[in-house]
Amino acid sequence: MSEVQMEISVDELRGLVSDRALEGETMILNMGPQHPSTHGVLRLILELDGETVVNCVPDIGFLHTGIEKNMEALTFEKALVMTDRMDYLNNLGNNLCYCLAVEKLVDLDVPPRAQVARVLLTELTRIASHLLWLGTHALDLAAMSVFLYTFREREILLDIFEMCSGQRMMTSYFRPGGLWRDLPQGFEQAVTQFLELFPKRIREYESLLTENPIYIERTKGIGVISSEEALEIGLTGPNLRATGIPFDMRKARPYSGYEQFEFEVPTETHGDVYDRYLVRMEEMRQSLRIVRQALDKLPDGPTRSNNRKFVPPPRSELGHSMEAVIHHFKLWTEGFSAPEGTVYVPVESPRGVLGCFLVGDGGPKPRRVHFRTPSFANLQALPMLSRGHLVADIVAIISSLDPIIGDVDR
Repeated sequence: MSEVQMEISVDELRGLVSDRALEGETMILNMGPQHPSTHGVLRLILELDGETVVNCVPDIGFLHTGIEKNMEALTFEKALVMTDRMDYLNNLGNNLCYCLAVEKLVDLDVPPRAQVARVLLTELTRIASHLLWLGTHALDLAAMSVFLYTFREREILLDIFEMCSGQRMMTSYFRPGGLWRDLPQGFEQAVTQFLELFPKRIREYESLLTENPIYIERTKGIGVISSEEALEIGLTGPNLRATGIPFDMRKARPYSGYEQFEFEVPTETHGDVYDRYLVRMEEMRQSLRIVRQALDKLPDGPTRSNNRKFVPPPRSELGHSMEAVIHHFKLWTEGFSAPEGTVYVPVESPRGVLGCFLVGDGGPKPRRVHFRTPSFANLQALPMLSRGHLVADIVAIISSLDPIIGDVDR
């Protein structure tokens, strides 16, 4: 107990653990914040009776970056780059959420080609995120091969993102009013090749895990939560859908043109680690469906709004138009002014509902930026999911929630 006492007093502990711990009948153990299986700098205070978890208290704040306050010190356009660094596995999805909020605040249009490209790239991002989740989840349970296979496919997706934006992860490719630039030559061919390759790779992952008796023993009946409990604590995303509730923001409140696409919302019923795995596997197949449709629907045309009040002129104009140079300079140094108002835009990230709350005060910088992030809400389930299980099960439970600590500590 000495490690915890160095940071938390007995009075503070009293509200976190049972009286048995204070009397020395149970043991207090730190797990993290540098433990690899906590998926980031997450510290868990575990109260143990032998190897059985009596209490589990998540302790967050070790990665606090001040992203939201930093965004308030930047113009609307420049603040975009901060969104990549929250949930760094859903960078394009974060870009999209923020862009939709800015576009709603200033009433900015988005061309059809940019709308479809956004959906296509956001779904590829969802697959890339689920691949990293699947690989690390399997690695936590000692399945090394799955980790290597999923990163093999994820590299293909990162190459596609780099092709578009010049960056593998921190892309900042979506901008208010559309895209940074048009999709590059070779993009459609690269996506088509991935669409042809990936379905058999999903079957390969499933052949290693779905009917594996060791994997089933480690995941079935572990970390169970009911649909009522999930709703009560604000669980969203695959973690909620694994309890049987088919809530997906892309269906419930379509945004960015998702109403044009046909796809299913996968659900399971047991709410355990195994069902959370099954939901994410099927979600990757549904994302492939959306990507195929987006590739077929992708129209020609501009990829950014022509509203010069909010969007800089095309680079091609800068070489022969002094007005374009001045306009470009003023937008990037002073920014554009947004009207007074408050907007909130929710989207479906790979981890659940991600919402952007944005306040304009008539100036070029947001007065307030706040994100409702899924990882923060999903971590609330950890004490409930862990109680009564063994310490070894904690690893599987944390992994099944798929928390990203950058998504929690903002």
